[in-house]
Amino acid sequence: MSKLTDVPKRILIGRALRSDRLGETLLPKRIALPVFASDPLSSVAYAPGEVLLVLSIAGVTAYHFSPWIAVAVVVLMFTVVASYRQNVHAYPSGGGDYEVANTNLGPKAGLTVASALLVDYVLTVAVSISSGIENLGSAIPFVVEHKVLCAIGVIVLLTLMNLRGVKESGSLFAIPTYVFVFGVFIMIAWGAFRGLVLDDTMRAPTADYVIKPEHQGLAGFALVFLLLRAFSSGCAALTGVEAISNGVPAFRKPKSKNAATTLAAMGLLAVTMFCGIIALAAATDVRMAENPAKDLIHNGVPLGPDYVQNPVISQVAEAVFGKGSFLFIILAAATALVLFLAANTAYNGFPLLGSILAQDRYLPRQLHTRGDRLAFSNGIVLLAGAAGLLVGIYGADSTRLIQLYIVGVFVSFTLSQTGMVRHWNRHLATEKDQAKRRHMIRSRAINAFGAFFTGLVLVVVLLTKFTHGAWVALLGMVIFYATMTAIRKHYDRVAAEIAAPEGPSDDLVRPSRVHSVVLISKIHRPTLRALAYAKLMRSDTLEALSVNVDPAETKALRDEWERRGIDVPLKVLDSPYREITRPIIEYVKGLRKESPRDAVSVIIPEYVVGHWYEHLLHNQSALRLKGRLLFTPGIMVTSVPYQLQSSEAAKRRARRQQDWNAPGSVRRGPAQVRSKESSDHKS
Repeated sequence: MSKLTDVPKRILIGRALRSDRLGETLLPKRIALPVFASDPLSSVAYAPGEVLLVLSIAGVTAYHFSPWIAVAVVVLMFTVVASYRQNVHAYPSGGGDYEVANTNLGPKAGLTVASALLVDYVLTVAVSISSGIENLGSAIPFVVEHKVLCAIGVIVLLTLMNLRGVKESGSLFAIPTYVFVFGVFIMIAWGAFRGLVLDDTMRAPTADYVIKPEHQGLAGFALVFLLLRAFSSGCAALTGVEAISNGVPAFRKPKSKNAATTLAAMGLLAVTMFCGIIALAAATDVRMAENPAKDLIHNGVPLGPDYVQNPVISQVAEAVFGKGSFLFIILAAATALVLFLAANTAYNGFPLLGSILAQDRYLPRQLHTRGDRLAFSNGIVLLAGAAGLLVGIYGADSTRLIQLYIVGVFVSFTLSQTGMVRHWNRHLATEKDQAKRRHMIRSRAINAFGAFFTGLVLVVVLLTKFTHGAWVALLGMVIFYATMTAIRKHYDRVAAEIAAPEGPSDDLVRPSRVHSVVLISKIHRPTLRALAYAKLMRSDTLEALSVNVDPAETKALRDEWERRGIDVPLKVLDSPYREITRPIIEYVKGLRKESPRDAVSVIIPEYVVGHWYEHLLHNQSALRLKGRLLFTPGIMVTSVPYQLQSSEAAKRRARRQQDWNAPGSVRRGPAQVRSKESSDHKS
């Protein structure tokens, strides 16, 4: 079966890589930027629109607050970036927020952060891909008609790309990410040149529309609450910032320095694009509404349900470049594609965090190991499955999914930066060098400001989005937390049970005797081989055991046993209900009960067959018996194989395949031999 799946596996994910080639998969900064920062960079495609959508509740007059909200987002972005630059230097192992919280605030806080991040990574994939599908669906009707199917198809495609390895997927994803970034910068620069130098009038396609406010004349606390809600919506631009600190091990050396540089570049690019789009949206009179069918009015008439509200970035691009122009089409295509690729941030962050959590025994150990392509394959597949399930449940509707978003990331932001404050406090208590102390005090102030800011955003998000779906994200965090706690308790319990004792114990005491039991049904070659093997073991007591299911067959067995003169006592167990497993289990348990210090060795003759369908016809009783005996203390189970002719044919097939490898496979014998051959060839 492994040979049957080897060819498609190699075609899909490529040839296997040796462990000593791990360094070749590490990322330079130019590739790490699109790999780890595609989420925050692509968020400028919808974060400005989220701000204007919230402000539209108070009407177009509230739009003049958008620059101040942008300033607040910029301050928060720079604060978070500055904080995480400290993280990657202080904690370069890749734990990011989890390691910071776990080390400084305790395991419960660390597990809370890990739960929040895992939920956020799953939502990043679901939201980004669903949003990209909706953007693509505006041009291709088939896509929007089959949203769920297409979204799951994109998830499968991204999964395969990431299973091929971080470096290859990063190289593939770098081009559209950079095209998107350069396209936005060209749009900002050309728009500024047209407006400031050429004094052109640029108008968005919605510039002539009137917004019908849901609440007029907001003031006092209501206005403050609206601005805070708009600010929290604009903070969608910060999603994915933590991925770089979680992915430090994937960077080339010096890892911390390269990660910090990439983090700073990401923050600068995201802030510039966000502010530029907000400014151009104000200059071109973009109009957005949460319910455009009713709240957007043109010539005194609502636009109606047939109206499709384009994103802010699309409206600004149309005003700056002109509808249908080459640059407009390029930017629109790059925007749709980069939304798909934003999910790649999660595909790199989730498996790395899962590996760290598995190492700490909070997740199954299989998530800690790397696959054929030196990627954390199990984590990638788990993320894809969870995101696909979420997309299916919510019908790939980004409007519904985005209500679940942001909660997890700001939980991790707040706890991480609070942990960094405690980190600096702990170091300041022992540090005597004044220059280092000044640096620590400055860093602590940045982290404290970030903790306050992100904590405020978290409170606002919970208050404004809880009933709209944020409770689902919180429920997901609780489920992850409870599951990881249970897994850790299981691993701790098993470790305590199997720990080797320092002094004498029952495990070190030799059994006083060994009682061997050979299970037989009739006399044939496998039975004779099992009896011969049992005699070789020189047990203290040896007997053959059979179960009386058919009296005629049992009588024939006894007669042949006596005729052959087999010098092993034959014991037959009665089974009035024609069961085989239960009488044997009860019998060996009785042997243990009579002599608790004795070891009971159960020897089972088994056929070795060469075809999968033959397994269905043989060894089923033996399989059930072994499964039951494994749960019986003091019982040792030994299988004595007897190879049928079909197994010999299978062995010949296997011998022919020993030197065969799937296309691209490098598993051609021991690594030492290959290395020697390679060196001899070179010399």
